[in-house]
This record gives sequence, structure tokens and C-alpha cells, in this order.
Amino acid sequence: MKVRIIGQRFDIIGTMKKNLANKYLIYPNAEQQVLFAKAFGCTRFVYNTLLDEKKKHYEETGKTLRNTPAHLKADYEWLKEVDSLALSNAQLQLETAFRNFFRDKSIGYPRFKSKKDPKHSSPPTW
Repeated sequence: MKVRIIGQRFDIIGTMKKNLANKYLIYPNAEQQVLFAKAFGCTRFVYNTLLDEKKKHYEETGKTLRNTPAHLKADYEWLKEVDSLALSNAQLQLETAFRNFFRDKSIGYPRFKSKKDPKHSSPPTW
């Protein structure tokens, strides 16, 4: 895989230069492209499934549900092919979306992730 730095952000504090962020552009080979596609697809599936479970549980009981992606691996064997941290990050993103919604209703209720949305982002797990 080829990697290229496409941007850097620095903050200058006195005489010191502090690195705030780097942006990378990666060029994965064919095998890595398949792994990325699986990871993004499984992450989206877990996010949407957990959101659906939370929504149904709230409609039935009026209480919030704290669910994890662990129970999904028993039903869907193909979720075991993907890094478990990527699936856990989907749960954390959903929890953050609900926390933001309950903090400020103008943000809106969490929405389902779309396959057609061009933004594929996941925190690195290496």
C-alpha cells in the first residue's frame, strides 16, 4: 500500500511547533480494497442494526437500550471476518449520536447510514 501525506496542521506555541493533525491519502492494493469494503459494509450494518434495535425497544418500553455488537456475531458469521474494534467503533458512534440528540434536540434523531453516502470514515485501529 502506498501512503502519501496530503496535509498537515501545526500550532505554534511560543518557540515550539506542535503537530495537530496529518491527512493521508492511501493507495491500497486489490486485497486491501476488499478488506476496506468489508470493514465499511460491516460497520454500516452494525450501526443500522443497533439503531433499529434501540428504536424498536424505545417504542415498546419507553426506555433506552444499551446494546453491543457482540450478539450480532452469533447470527451473522461474516461479521467475524472484520476487526472487532471497527464494529465497536460503530457502537460508540451511535452512542455519541444519541448523547448529542438528548443534549440538543435541534441536532435531530440519529439517522441510518446509507450505502450511497460517499463519506466512508472509520477511526484507525492499528
